[in-house]
Amino acid sequence: MQAMVIEAKADVGKLVWQKVPTPVPGPGDLLINVKAASVNRADLLQLQGKYPAGAASLVPIVAGLEAAGEVVAAGEAVYGFKPGDRVAGLCTGGYAQFAVLDHRLAIPVPDRLEWPEAAAFALGYMTQYNAMVTNARLRAGQSVLVTAASSGVGVAGIQLARFLGSTSIIGTSGSPGKVAALHSLGVDRVIDYRTENIAEAAREVTGGRGVNVIVDHVGGACLADHLQALAVKGCLVSVGRLGPAVGELDMELLALNRLRVIGVTFRTRTLEEKIDIARGVIDDLVPALADGRLRPVVDRVFPFEKAVEAQDYMRSNRQIGKIVLKME
Repeated sequence: MQAMVIEAKADVGKLVWQKVPTPVPGPGDLLINVKAASVNRADLLQLQGKYPAGAASLVPIVAGLEAAGEVVAAGEAVYGFKPGDRVAGLCTGGYAQFAVLDHRLAIPVPDRLEWPEAAAFALGYMTQYNAMVTNARLRAGQSVLVTAASSGVGVAGIQLARFLGSTSIIGTSGSPGKVAALHSLGVDRVIDYRTENIAEAAREVTGGRGVNVIVDHVGGACLADHLQALAVKGCLVSVGRLGPAVGELDMELLALNRLRVIGVTFRTRTLEEKIDIARGVIDDLVPALADGRLRPVVDRVFPFEKAVEAQDYMRSNRQIGKIVLKME
């Protein structure tokens, strides 16, 4: 099969489109014919050797951490799936014609979704579901602030907040040109973090109370402002660190307002924890994907052999939603 292989370099790996052996599914695995794969920030870390490639990708290391496609074979311990089923999920080696994923992480793809949309929801929705539902315990009627709102995972957060019944959905962006698009996706107020004070703007939107939940993809540079923006008993979930990883934490503010600060990542989660998140998405979100209440936002689609260009486009931060590779 053809695949995008990470060719090791001294500082950062290089993607090379080449022929490699087709992976063989284990007893609990699905082998899928990949139709599309999402491009994620974690893929850039994988190039730098900072994200685990997984036991199934030793040599050569095939890039990509999630994919969508049709089941072509199933291991003997697989239940609930058969050849021909449409699935998406976390995997190793998603930038390829074929990929293997644990069937317990496979999420059924509704027929109404095109393959690029199918590839765009698994990791983003799983991340935001874990942040908002599992950790922040978001309830209908609460306010939410999503940082880096135009990113793929940020857009998924906006959609999920609206779906869960949030009020006063706030997003941050450093691009004035993205304001209209973010409003159309459900953001009530876009804060330009380059020119506005995040805490002041958030409190203005919420009548001085502050926001109940912040899902942060930026990191330490905004930590002090984010804590100031939280309501009493508010929760900040740290998902990503597009900026510096170190920030200022006011322990007095943390205590007086009884705030919660929670860090999450897929890098240190066990398989069992990932399975629990996938089950939550299947139970709570797939019905909404099937009837159109949720629909993944795809910014741009590249052919698989143009994965280098797709990753460069991600580095430019011009996208609104997900960047996807499609098998021609």
